[in-house]
Amino acid sequence: MLNFNQDLCIHTGVVLRGASTREDEVHSLGTLNIVEYSFGKCIEWKPIEDSVVSENPDQDSEWSLVDTHTRRTRTSSEGPDSLGRTRIVRILFSDLNSFRINHGGQQLIFMQKDGTSYVAFFQLSNAESFVNSLKGFIKFVKSRTNRNLYIVVDEVQSVLTKSFAELDLFQENTSDYVWKFVKNLHNRPYETTLEAFSKLADIWLYKDPVKRPVEEAVADIFNNSFSIDVSPPPVSVCSGEEYELIGEHELGLVLPPRPPCQRDSPLSQEQWSKFKDSEGRILNPQQVKEIIFRGGIVPSLRFDVWKFLLNYYPWNSTHIERLELKKKKTDEYFMMKLQWRSMTPMQENNFSDYRDRKSLIEKDVNRTDRTHPYYTGDNNPHLAQLYDILMTYVMYNFDLGYVQGMSDLLSPILSLMENEVDAFWCFVGFMDKVSTNFEIDQAGMKAQLCQLYTLLNTTDPQLAHYLNRHDSGNMFFCFRWLLVLFKREFNAIDIMKLWEVLWTDLPCKNFHLLLCAAILDTERTMLMENRYGLTEILKHINDLSHHIELPWTLSKAEGIYHQLMSVADKLPDNVRAIIGLEPLNRTSPASDVENGEASGYNAEADATDSCSRRSSIESGNIKFGDNEVSFERGLDLSYM
Repeated sequence: MLNFNQDLCIHTGVVLRGASTREDEVHSLGTLNIVEYSFGKCIEWKPIEDSVVSENPDQDSEWSLVDTHTRRTRTSSEGPDSLGRTRIVRILFSDLNSFRINHGGQQLIFMQKDGTSYVAFFQLSNAESFVNSLKGFIKFVKSRTNRNLYIVVDEVQSVLTKSFAELDLFQENTSDYVWKFVKNLHNRPYETTLEAFSKLADIWLYKDPVKRPVEEAVADIFNNSFSIDVSPPPVSVCSGEEYELIGEHELGLVLPPRPPCQRDSPLSQEQWSKFKDSEGRILNPQQVKEIIFRGGIVPSLRFDVWKFLLNYYPWNSTHIERLELKKKKTDEYFMMKLQWRSMTPMQENNFSDYRDRKSLIEKDVNRTDRTHPYYTGDNNPHLAQLYDILMTYVMYNFDLGYVQGMSDLLSPILSLMENEVDAFWCFVGFMDKVSTNFEIDQAGMKAQLCQLYTLLNTTDPQLAHYLNRHDSGNMFFCFRWLLVLFKREFNAIDIMKLWEVLWTDLPCKNFHLLLCAAILDTERTMLMENRYGLTEILKHINDLSHHIELPWTLSKAEGIYHQLMSVADKLPDNVRAIIGLEPLNRTSPASDVENGEASGYNAEADATDSCSRRSSIESGNIKFGDNEVSFERGLDLSYM
């Protein structure tokens, strides 16, 4: 049965750009329309060929598919269907929460109410023209802090806001009260309605005008009934074209404007040769690292330079010493490999830990980077190498063994080295840097998540406060970023650039936390103005995968570092420790805002002070139960 539809507005020449960021990606040309169906109005992108729509959207293979779990959105436009056709994308008005214009007004991105961002971008010559067409069908307002973001106004919320504003019940920010009321009304309409209006009637009928005004009493009732946490009005601090919103309670430390940080050219073959003496020693490793931090490494040099960055070769070793070291490391590798290759079935049956790790490696290898050209196809020999290296690492470090996610760290290294021995020892060096991410007690991950909140509490206190009020102050939504060091957030080319920058340990060892803060700074308006909660925040962050601009994010992260360094003498010790400064032996002010919300701590200090770790983790609203991080790990790795 064909579904009734009527085209209300048509914009031609619109390109559908999928989730991939590859330059050779083939995009589809079509029309972006506003269409009315029997099930509602929607935004619809159609390819040039026609398609049939069924009455039931859930059964239509051409509808965009969104997982109900916390994995990134999968739009049906990301590839052709089984018949080779490019699929239609539809977004119901009722599901639309906001939309954004990017790239100089030539790209549209839509966000749903559940926090899902459509990873199918619409490229058109004039996005403003389509936005103007939308004005006749839905109501939306421009964001107060981001001129490219438009917030769709819910009709019920709009009417209630206007009504309450006319009643003048609240002195400020009526929309926050109404938003919470609408949300509670949707979840439990009967209880919310009776509770609210019975208490309102009670105030109006039995108010005591002498003791307190009715407006104040009503405001208190809405606070209690709807659990509203209304912050003091924010103060805007202008920094160029960006605005940092800081609550009054945070004005004790205001960071100066963020300085621009220019990225430079990568380390070249000519520069690398100049740093070597006649015997092959690297004369100034620190200067080499500074060049790498500013611009990375040209691809043709990575094979050599990564071995130094990952401590396979010492910087002061000669050519001859490196040849001898490689021979020694080769023998050592194959000796360890022989240990597990020669294990008998009976030995395996009597060694449950070994069996479990072997089984997990087999599963992970078969699903690691299978779209990458180096690992595609059945019976790929590179997958066998990946498996052999991971199994050998189990013999090298049996205390740690293998944990899900390690295959993601090895994959780019092996594809670059194309040699088992070189890849293994570079992987060992990488694991030495991040092994605490995979420890069974997860203390390393807990420490980093707490440190990230502590850092955010200083660089963007209003965002930190918002996350904490929306059950996200534990920073679990950043778990995948930290666990595999952004491996799933960038494409194969960018992740190599990012890793070599991070391996320099410049400007501080925790620069990856500054990178997290930079990404969150870019997304703060999206999270706060869309009023995202825990689930929506997690979905939105997952949808950023392969859509983060690396050079801009690195520049912003470095700018945040310089902001902090400019007020270093005013920073609390836990923030100073994060950016590599010596402590001043003073505690953080007001227990890191509002009775110790998410007080962070230093990972190094944590190793020698278990009491400090316990009090830090359990402070405020940041609580890590025995199973919470384990649950989050299982949740996120299910779609890695």
